[in-house]
Amino acid sequence: MSECQTAPQAVGEEEAGAARIGLALTAIYSALTLVALDIAVVNVALPTISRALHASEAATVAVATSYQLAVVISLLPLAALGESFGPRKVFVGGTALFIAASAACALSTSLPMLVAARFAQGLGGAGVMAITAMLLRYTMPKERLAQAIGWNAVAVALAGAAGPTVGALILSAAGWPWLFAINLPIGALALFAARALPAVPGTGRRVDALSASVSAGMFAMFFVGAGRLLERPAVGGALIVAALACLVGLVRRERGTPAPLVPVDLFAAPAFRRTVVASACTFCAQVMSFVALPFHFQIGLGSGVVATGLYMTAWPLAIIAVASFSGRLAARFAASRLCSTGTLVLAIGLISAAASPARLGPWPVLAAMAASGLGFGVFQPANNRLLLLSAPKARSGAAGGVQATTRLFGQTMGATAMTALFQLFAGDAAPRLGLAAAAAFALAASAIGAFNARSV
Repeated sequence: MSECQTAPQAVGEEEAGAARIGLALTAIYSALTLVALDIAVVNVALPTISRALHASEAATVAVATSYQLAVVISLLPLAALGESFGPRKVFVGGTALFIAASAACALSTSLPMLVAARFAQGLGGAGVMAITAMLLRYTMPKERLAQAIGWNAVAVALAGAAGPTVGALILSAAGWPWLFAINLPIGALALFAARALPAVPGTGRRVDALSASVSAGMFAMFFVGAGRLLERPAVGGALIVAALACLVGLVRRERGTPAPLVPVDLFAAPAFRRTVVASACTFCAQVMSFVALPFHFQIGLGSGVVATGLYMTAWPLAIIAVASFSGRLAARFAASRLCSTGTLVLAIGLISAAASPARLGPWPVLAAMAASGLGFGVFQPANNRLLLLSAPKARSGAAGGVQATTRLFGQTMGATAMTALFQLFAGDAAPRLGLAAAAAFALAASAIGAFNARSV
């Protein structure tokens, strides 16, 4: 009799556990997708916002850069807060701030008000991005963790790739405030589902306020300097040098501490360092490609704007296709080999796109884009698994902060490199050279993956 009662009870507990995991993943993925999407979705609306708020186009760019700057400067401090106070508190706080700032963006009546709201939105988004990896490690059973990390990488990649298309669709049906208002119901869902997240106790370690301030200033100077380097080389160079000086000071200050804000303890492992470099190279290649391809389609191949948008969807569609069997790949092949193979396919696709003759039309480039998306989709989940699982579980917050920071660093470097190419070369030469340079970065990442595979 007791055995008959125990079996249904075990089944019920298993179903309840699965329901909690499903609800927790709903919170994580919905919030993360919103945050990653908002980095790219607003760019397409900048001309519309400029006209609506009677601001210059140059000034309106701050709507995009204020968000990115807020994310970059706060990722590592918020990751440290997650380890200290527990990841769920930082996640819920970040999501709530993101929702409130989204409402403020939608209600903005002037450019300064919108820029300030976007900065606050970026701070909230950083709270989500910095702590997602740590939450996944404490939410998922060990045997399903690799698959969850893979889906996490796919969600971020898809959000970044689909951002401009989503923004254009919203603008075609409603005004620009709806780009932000649409976040409210999805963010509310994430907050509701967050009650299923594990209540992981924090370490209680004090977060060094001085180190956090210097870290924020370091990233701010580096990214502002990178943006000014071409227009005002002296100013840009000085800011980058100052940022590097801050980095040296931070490393010296925090060396030997048990949980440094700038995780020098994690970078002491060669595999972790190599994985971070490979990630930066790949995201640099991705952004260079996304900037170069529309110009290549329209200038080099004579495609229209609508056709260009349709052709660009080949990349995210290929990522979706990979996502459907990424778990099986992870079970059968070593992550380092997947990284090397994926970036090699990405490089081949980009080289093919750059070398495709104009007389053949857009179809060879379309096939090359699909191959690039396929390679990128294979690389990202595997590389994220290597990066996150190479860190101790207690340092998952720091590893997640490094992961997100590396992604933004690579994207910024890619955008800066393409800006330089457009200033140096006219016509279709710049996008073709950009695609070739992106392929070179992908090949570098492939070589790192191959070296990691031999080192295992």
